[in-house]
Amino acid sequence: MDDTEMDTHAIKGTHYGFSAVRIEDLGATEYTLVAIAADASASVMGFARQIERCIGEVVRSCGSSPRADNLLVRTTVFDDTVEELHGFCPRPSLDPQRYNGTVRRGGATALFDAGENAVASITHYAATLTDADFDCNGIVFVITDGMDNMSKGCARRLAAALSQAAGHDALESMVSILVGVGVADDAVSTYLHAVRRDVGFDQYIELRKADAKTLAKLAAFVSKSIASQSQALGTGKSSRVVGF
Repeated sequence: MDDTEMDTHAIKGTHYGFSAVRIEDLGATEYTLVAIAADASASVMGFARQIERCIGEVVRSCGSSPRADNLLVRTTVFDDTVEELHGFCPRPSLDPQRYNGTVRRGGATALFDAGENAVASITHYAATLTDADFDCNGIVFVITDGMDNMSKGCARRLAAALSQAAGHDALESMVSILVGVGVADDAVSTYLHAVRRDVGFDQYIELRKADAKTLAKLAAFVSKSIASQSQALGTGKSSRVVGF
């Protein structure tokens, strides 16, 4: 997508906004809003290429879905700060190769800031779309290998963002998934399980390895979860939990 085809949106009370395709350029009447936030801190550098391929494979597989035209996808990466790779774009406009070289930042881990921004971007854009008579639901994935040590916000803010999304009139339903990838340390595992519980993520997936086979399995899980949530749009309910 060319930048001229995107509008920028601020999120009141947060440090980061988002961009999204202009409403007048949308062709469907209902959309599933997909937000993917991927850790790009120093600790993931050993498997950065695999994470990039994982995101690309998710986008590629979503393109073959019968619901591809009803998906708007936004991707961010985060270390000390959150960087938007692209705002909410129709899936057919996205090239899976565009993610090559994007998970190469280093630094610490602003997990809560990235999660809050991903969730809040769905809620805010859904409100804009609903005001224009579109129907929406949402799904968010936050992918990390470690503990938050750099966010300006906190776990409570992320929890509040998820609670707001779950109860917002603009969203028919909302699914939130935390993914721990390359989690070999028991302390990190315990921490991320606690984040899932305390923040209120619907699901936590933990991957002890970050090899190509495991990340390919993750890509399949993410694409199936997106497809399931998109198919649930119009039913008034969230999709069923997809097994990993």
